Amino acid sequence: MRAANLSSSLISRIAYEDEARILRITFRDGRLYLYFDVPRAEFDALKSAPSAGRYYNACVKGRYRCAFDPERRRFRPAVEAVG
Repeated sequence: MRAANLSSSLISRIAYEDEARILRITFRDGRLYLYFDVPRAEFDALKSAPSAGRYYNACVKGRYRCAFDPERRRFRPAVEAVG
């Protein structure tokens, strides 16, 4: 897996799985999305783009099938039942 931390106001980290052709994008707010059937060239271009957020919006968002990463769990306090 290839990965890079970005200095973007929108995206904090990207990773790419060559065999599966999956691009993982972790946003600054903690959300993690998987983009499927993405060519490696997109990962390389996103990593080197002057503005990762602009590149993402123009070239990735809406162009590839994506899903919220179901394995990503954020800590949340347990909800207590009110009786």
